Amino acid sequence: MLFDTPIFIFFLTVVVAAYWCLKFRDQNKFLLVASYFFYGWWDWRFLCLMIGSTLIDYFIAIKIGDTEDHRVRKALLILSLVINFSILGFFKYFNFFADSLAGALSGIGIQASLPVLRIILPPGISFYTFQEVAYIVDVYHRRLPASRSFLDYGLFISLFPHLIAGPIQRPSHLLPQVQKPRSWDSEKVFSGLLLILEGLFRKCVIADNCALIANAAFGGSFGKPSLPVALLGMYAFAWQIYGDFSGYSSIARGCAQLMGFHFMVNFRQPYFAESIQDFWRRWHISLSTWLRDYLYIPLGGSRHGERKTYRNLMLTMLLGGLWHGANWTFVVWGGLHGSGLAGERKFRNEAAVGAGTVWKWLRRIFIFHVVCLAWIFFRAQSLSAAWAMIKGFATWSWRPEFPSAFFFLALFSLPLLLLDLYLESSGDEYCFASASVRPRVAFGLACALIIAFLGANQANAFIYFQF
Repeated sequence: MLFDTPIFIFFLTVVVAAYWCLKFRDQNKFLLVASYFFYGWWDWRFLCLMIGSTLIDYFIAIKIGDTEDHRVRKALLILSLVINFSILGFFKYFNFFADSLAGALSGIGIQASLPVLRIILPPGISFYTFQEVAYIVDVYHRRLPASRSFLDYGLFISLFPHLIAGPIQRPSHLLPQVQKPRSWDSEKVFSGLLLILEGLFRKCVIADNCALIANAAFGGSFGKPSLPVALLGMYAFAWQIYGDFSGYSSIARGCAQLMGFHFMVNFRQPYFAESIQDFWRRWHISLSTWLRDYLYIPLGGSRHGERKTYRNLMLTMLLGGLWHGANWTFVVWGGLHGSGLAGERKFRNEAAVGAGTVWKWLRRIFIFHVVCLAWIFFRAQSLSAAWAMIKGFATWSWRPEFPSAFFFLALFSLPLLLLDLYLESSGDEYCFASASVRPRVAFGLACALIIAFLGANQANAFIYFQF
């Protein structure tokens, strides 16, 4: 993958410069080739896999669109879903389920030697698979016509800014943009550059510096888990993953705007949520809305009584957790959020919604800590490691490096908190979106200087690359 920062900046500059020298259809051809080059740089075999699955869904969608026989259309839909999820399941979950089955059989006294394959997870497979599934389902339900141009459909799937880690683009949002000419817009280009700088600030300054603390806490450098270690690890990872993934989303959206595309907003100040449901309206919005529309609602949503509603919520979040990784820690993380959503639905108090500012902030602080506790399972390498960290809240130990660790955690998390406070109050998609040119230029320069002087020296890949 071409995502070492200097190489990617060079790649992006060349692509954007060449892109605006071409006419519309040539722009699409060039972007498709550039996106395939970007994806295949690390390993061309994964590029063949992505092109193969794209071709399969391209032809199946056309057949679904042309066929009136409901049984044939449904059979084609099922065929596409089976192919897509089989590919995803094989590469992402084969060893996980093999190991889990072997462990379960061993627990009842049966020693089974199940095959374990050395499988490398193709980059971004979870993201482009979900886009392909959304496209097939939307064509099946006649929400949009099947694309007759492989060039347009292939570019919708592979457009390089969102290819590796999203945001997951809806067919109805991005595909029409691919199919229509784009024109140069200096305002969009300027705002795109600001988004990229804001994203790099979130990633290089906030996430990478918080990662140093989180890695030390979860990796044992601070000693055995105790209250200070657990607090450092929990808070540092909460800000690391938020800065990391929201930073990537901002960079992806900014890169898209340089070429005249608009990507959906993927984060809206999630740590200001007042409930778990509100958190999922703000966090990884492209995934949460995908799970709602293509899993929760097809399962029945809330249409068939309370019990089935709770079942559907739990299944959705358990599968959402498993989507993040082949480890039981992610399943538990999803189960905790599913339990929270079900509990809120069962015991919600509508009268509290309109409470004053103090109660609003108390709810926000409470939900933030619920989310942070669940992050422990997301970050830990195993269930036993997560449980050891949680048990650390009940023990006490002190080391001389703890004060400086807490100081640097505050130093690198407060700027993102203040940034979110501004965005929450202004309602803007990004900082100073509605301001005049001078404040926006000043903001961009400030981001660049802070990145240069305070960016972490240790390189950390984007967390969501692994999913």
